[in-house]
Amino acid sequence: MTNPTAAMLVIGDEILSGRTRDSNMHHLASELTKHGITLAEARFVPDDTDAIVMAVRALSQAYDHVFTSGGIGPTHDDITADCIAAAFDAQIDVRADARALLEAHYARTGTELNDARLRMARIPEGASLIDNPISIAPGFTLENVHVMAGVPTIFEAMVASILPTLTGGAPLLSQSLRVERGEGEIAAPLGQLAKAFPDLSFGSYPFTHNGVFGTNIVVRGQDGAKVDAAMAELARMVQQ
Repeated sequence: MTNPTAAMLVIGDEILSGRTRDSNMHHLASELTKHGITLAEARFVPDDTDAIVMAVRALSQAYDHVFTSGGIGPTHDDITADCIAAAFDAQIDVRADARALLEAHYARTGTELNDARLRMARIPEGASLIDNPISIAPGFTLENVHVMAGVPTIFEAMVASILPTLTGGAPLLSQSLRVERGEGEIAAPLGQLAKAFPDLSFGSYPFTHNGVFGTNIVVRGQDGAKVDAAMAELARMVQQ
């Protein structure tokens, strides 16, 4: 059985300008791998309505899940929620359950729930909320799109909230072997090995360390026995 597929949509001018380094994709890829969901594509778009709407529509049709990060805060450039609503032709407004969460949170902290903060309670019609135990303002899921904050600690908390609700497949297993030989020397045997184990994937990643050229070879697959067998054969081949 093939694992469910996913894409990630990273939203924000600050990412594309290089002002902010994205770490959310790395975290999501790692968590999805453990959950048995294959992250098949990542796309970066600016804070532009048309770009976000087009990307959401394309990715939601191509994959089982889409995870977004960024653009659901209180400022004028936080337009993700409106764009997700537009992508699915859904109405959007302040929703009672999301507002109640914010009211309780700001009452506890003695902070005013002003109009700007209330923007974070605007949820598209038909969406379900994603829990945010850190800053309370929820993310949401509409259709197969999971909308989350861009702040890494909050994004990671939201991923932890949503993943248990999603059906995964077999976790992807991997093993690696460090070989102090260049890719050109191991390309032929590695190609033979890939043909012998078509259910596995083989990656080679060259490195240079203290003047030594080498390659890290990574074998990935869902069948642990096959991964073990391929690694044993790989070790034999590179020692010849």
